[in-house]
Amino acid sequence: MAETQRLDKWLWFARVTKSRSLAARLVADGHVRVNAKRVDAPAKGVSPGDVLTVSLERQVRVLRVTGVGERRGPFSEAKLLFEELGANAPPG
Repeated sequence: MAETQRLDKWLWFARVTKSRSLAARLVADGHVRVNAKRVDAPAKGVSPGDVLTVSLERQVRVLRVTGVGERRGPFSEAKLLFEELGANAPPG
């Protein structure tokens, strides 16, 4: 498995967006930051340790990348790709 992955593909695999094209649009429209820097290229590579700030319609999610995916699997598989940080993170 590769150590880096395209940002749009990672967002889709991690089930942050419903489709890869929506993920690419979210990035292109400037709604995603990687390590506090705004990114507008869906092909930007992300790797474990990167912190993503994703501004969605009703919430802002802060995610630490913990892995790259091989496919878009079920939620149980997708949640292994990130750690939720910030106010939306579950307690504990």
